[in-house]
Amino acid sequence: MLTLNDGVKKWSVLVPTAALPTSWRVASRRSLLARLELAKAERTDLLIIGHPKSGNTWLRTMISRLYQVRHGIPASVIVTSDELARRHPGVPRVSATNGTYSYEGAVGEKLAPGAPDCPLRHKAIIMLARNPCDIAVSWYFQFTKRQSAHKQELINHAIDHPIDRRSISMWDFVRHSDIGLPFLIDYLNHWERAIEDLENGELVRYEELRAKPAETLLRIVSRIDPSFTKDEIEEAVRFGSFDNLRKLESQGFFRHGGLKLRNPNDVDSFKVRRGKVGGYRDYFTPEQVVELESLMAERLSPSLGYTAATEAAEQIAT
Repeated sequence: MLTLNDGVKKWSVLVPTAALPTSWRVASRRSLLARLELAKAERTDLLIIGHPKSGNTWLRTMISRLYQVRHGIPASVIVTSDELARRHPGVPRVSATNGTYSYEGAVGEKLAPGAPDCPLRHKAIIMLARNPCDIAVSWYFQFTKRQSAHKQELINHAIDHPIDRRSISMWDFVRHSDIGLPFLIDYLNHWERAIEDLENGELVRYEELRAKPAETLLRIVSRIDPSFTKDEIEEAVRFGSFDNLRKLESQGFFRHGGLKLRNPNDVDSFKVRRGKVGGYRDYFTPEQVVELESLMAERLSPSLGYTAATEAAEQIAT
């Protein structure tokens, strides 16, 4: 029996709705894609939740490498849901979602604190957290230089003040937009509470994955497959290193998905852009940095670990 992969299913929604009037297109896509997103999450063995630019693609790339090597799958195939599982029955399904924007919010609703019990709440779930100031800067580049037109349209229709990616400055995006730093702080606070309410949920910090990639990757993947050896983990970490992924992306190695090369002449459009812990400070004046860090100190849950002392130690470690 022929079954369509999740990517084909998604395009089977996007293509027929493209010619609809904007309001109809947005409503149709939000509804239909929400069903697909929820179904994908319900079939997955490991669900990764994280705001864009929190390391989701990096983690999926390293997990993909483990199964690529073990089962002879091409290195260019990076899992987003069922890509690897369809090629080999021994590969578990791994999917990722931000759990909040537009249709991806359907998953977030099921996993929210106090939501009714359902099978999805018992899945192995990893929440990737990252310093929201670092997310904000990388999110600016993602939204203005890489975001697909259909996702950008859906996000803009869900916020009070739509964003013109052609004209918005980094400071206005980070400090004043509806999806800037204040929103990111609320996002992390919400998902910290949500993960605590899930029996198989775990919060992993991006900075931890950067500082101890092999140890952290092994802990994550052991939730679905405890059989990987030290050598397999080390190969996955090597393949997923910043330098290697940056080189492969610049060569156009990845033909599909999040690592696909968009503009070889604009390094800020690369998916693998910097990955620097605390790198947000390089983009703002000292006064602006103080304003951002003060907002984070005032509103971000301290148990997430993004204090001034913790950040200083992690910058030294990486």
